[in-house]
Amino acid sequence: MSALLDSMAQAFCGSDARREVLDAALRDGLPAARNEAWKYTSLRQLERRAFAAAPLQGPALDAALLDDIPAPRLVFVNGRLDAALSDVQALPAGVQLQSLSAALASGEDAARFLGRRYERSEEIFARLNAALADEGVVLRVDEGVQVETPLQLVFASVAGDTDLAWHHRHLIELRAGASLGVVEHRFSVGDSAHLDNTVLHAHVARDAVLKHARVQAGSARQTSFLRTDAVLARDAQYHRVDLELGAALSRHELNVRLEGDNAQLTANGVLLGNGRRHVETRLGIDHIARDTACELLWRGVAANRSRVVFHGGIQIREGADGTDANLSNKNLLLSADAEIDTQPTLVIDADEVKAAHGATVGQLDANALFYLRSRGLPQAQAQALLSAAFCHEPLKILPDALRAQLARRLDKALAEAGVA
Repeated sequence: MSALLDSMAQAFCGSDARREVLDAALRDGLPAARNEAWKYTSLRQLERRAFAAAPLQGPALDAALLDDIPAPRLVFVNGRLDAALSDVQALPAGVQLQSLSAALASGEDAARFLGRRYERSEEIFARLNAALADEGVVLRVDEGVQVETPLQLVFASVAGDTDLAWHHRHLIELRAGASLGVVEHRFSVGDSAHLDNTVLHAHVARDAVLKHARVQAGSARQTSFLRTDAVLARDAQYHRVDLELGAALSRHELNVRLEGDNAQLTANGVLLGNGRRHVETRLGIDHIARDTACELLWRGVAANRSRVVFHGGIQIREGADGTDANLSNKNLLLSADAEIDTQPTLVIDADEVKAAHGATVGQLDANALFYLRSRGLPQAQAQALLSAAFCHEPLKILPDALRAQLARRLDKALAEAGVA
């Protein structure tokens, strides 16, 4: 057994049923490069590392780091809820929010949150999560409730003497006609080398609208595995933007099932690779009902010796007539030592659909660079302007205030990476 899996086994403390889940995952082990889902992401270095379970009490976090993150907010530090820094008083009636540990302590059925099982060997981190998750966010919005102010979810990773691993399981549930905005902030304090393994389930009922933004900005030694599984009912809408700006190794799997007629998904994102970072995003969009739509706009940038991996999978099932599906993945390769791998896939088993998907990998437009240079801009400044404009396009779907907030964070990351 690898050092990674051995440390996970030693951290186990749960029921017999969850022990069976863990044992099955341990028997299958970590996926190798021959596994198609992990073809471009090697776990050889990670498997030699060991992580301790996160203590029940997280370290202190400087409150000044949250000055730009307004209430209502829920704050987790090294995987544990920090009640002192959290503030959810402004949430309106009809919104139930609590930590997973509090929900379980109150007597709620654990199977409702942790009962889902994952069988495929490539789902190794979801399987570990099913066995080891003991914390997270449980968020429910009642029928017809419109939440005007976005909820901020903060996940801070603070460096320490020991490398830690935490496994979060989140549930976001919007009932019929509800609407909610959620903004995730994931960042590190110090040279953190922890492992964050998170699974999020989102259920968006009929006529409900979920707007979701996420900024992942872990340290250069951080490891992040995130899986989002969303289900959309009839006339439901799910709009999200992901900014992958940090961590040594980060992988996000976004799986969305459009199960109700006229369900709509918009999912945009930016993948920023610099230094020796490895960043991967995998989309699995499943059109099941009639007249559903997805619009997917993703931008990737790879500099230095980084590697950016994108898999955009769309399936239109038999009977899903009237589907309108569009995927665009454009990438900038800014270094001869960097690498970008992109795999757009489209499977159509229905009639009368509109579908388009495409991917490009290239460099900055020479004509645009020449134009800016001819107007007196230095080479570096011209490249920075074009790179920033390229990366800002996915943010256009956000409301003005949130778009400005995320644009500032993106610009800072581009500058730190030497891209802009």
